[in-house]
Amino acid sequence: MIPIRILIIDDHEVVRLGLRTLLQGETDMEVVAEAGTAKEALGLVESYAPDVVILDIQLPDRNGLDICREIRQRYSLTQVVMLTSSVNENFILDAIRAGAVGYVLKQVGNDELMRAIRAAKKGELALDPKTSARVINQLNDLHRKSELNAFKEISPREMDVLALVARGLSNKEIGQLLNLSEITVRNYVGNMLEKLQVRNRIELATFAVLNRINDHLRDK
Repeated sequence: MIPIRILIIDDHEVVRLGLRTLLQGETDMEVVAEAGTAKEALGLVESYAPDVVILDIQLPDRNGLDICREIRQRYSLTQVVMLTSSVNENFILDAIRAGAVGYVLKQVGNDELMRAIRAAKKGELALDPKTSARVINQLNDLHRKSELNAFKEISPREMDVLALVARGLSNKEIGQLLNLSEITVRNYVGNMLEKLQVRNRIELATFAVLNRINDHLRDK
């Protein structure tokens, strides 16, 4: 079995020593190098081409998130697991956006860290249980906000029309239901095509369905 080659980057020598001692006890893992600064880290990534970098989110010379982003851009085969003492939803999402596949708290159990490293080697996302719950909640909040923003340019009356377009009704049928002329409905549809930057009625209906228009209607 070829061991997972690991680079440890943390500015605390005691933390590095503890991690090295812990990881050396695993038959499928090998610590190839360690560093205390971002400058050292980038050179070691190039020299050793590790499979996984365990990276502290706060380093004395640069932000760990910036280093993560640079590692992922320059060395695509190297995965990054962020190591931190902070459960911060914004940091977690920023780490994922920077390309990290793991976000592990320094106080987690050994098993969680090993799981994250092995998952990272496969390119799989690995978060400790507390972190996972926070990420899911944050992503759900962002998703809800994105749905609201999806219709921010659409007037209440256009929303009424759009909901019926999503149901597959014609302009004439929509006009009859909303007491509007067919020409007025056509104008509403044309305005929404331009606002939402979609090409035709089918794309308009698809957009409405994907963004769950029924959740945003008046007096639903």
